[in-house]
Amino acid sequence: MDRILIIEDDPETAAAIRAEAEALGCATDHRDTLATGIEAATSQPYKVIVLDRMLPGGDGVDAMARIRAGGSTALILILSALGRAANRVEGLEKGADDYLPKPFEPEELRARLRALLRRGTIQVLDNDLLAFGDLEIRMKARTVHVKRAHVAVSPKEFELITYFARNAGQVVTRMQLLENVWNLHFDPGTNVVDVHVGRLRRKLEEAGSPAIQTARGEGYIFAPLPAPPVGNMA
Repeated sequence: MDRILIIEDDPETAAAIRAEAEALGCATDHRDTLATGIEAATSQPYKVIVLDRMLPGGDGVDAMARIRAGGSTALILILSALGRAANRVEGLEKGADDYLPKPFEPEELRARLRALLRRGTIQVLDNDLLAFGDLEIRMKARTVHVKRAHVAVSPKEFELITYFARNAGQVVTRMQLLENVWNLHFDPGTNVVDVHVGRLRRKLEEAGSPAIQTARGEGYIFAPLPAPPVGNMA
């Protein structure tokens, strides 16, 4: 049974989240302060964490790095009354997997939770290795290697390269990246995509893999060089 951790200080909101999670067949745990939430998140395995922002003890967004550093691989859904575009962009840029403003419709929360649970299952069950010549992406370890050398990428950069890899050889638009990597179904009017793609591209190029190419006026194409044939003396 999948487990969901709810870190929310409002009892009514926590009860509403728990009802939707249990309707999906999940077990739930609830914590109402930032400190106890971080402790639970880093000491027990969860598939999803539903995290409020304005909590006793601080901002949930700022706690995500501590949760990740503690070894948690849970997908994080920020649920907050801070629902302006800038707030959502901040949360997603700092590592949230989804962001739902309050007040929310129960049906939408259930749909968001179902999507996260499905995404987590795909990550676990999919092939561990995606290989493109000298470029390797290991799904379970969430690591990237070029010519067997490790390339240090951030969690968001790993999501980017994974999405690119699953659409290798095809033009990927900026809007597709916003929707599938940042879970934004609107253009926030920032260069968040360009900044992250540029950073990832530089890391890959420095490691010897010019895998990300610009399709002028359209988006990007992920096209790593194929491995040379065995015995090729050219």
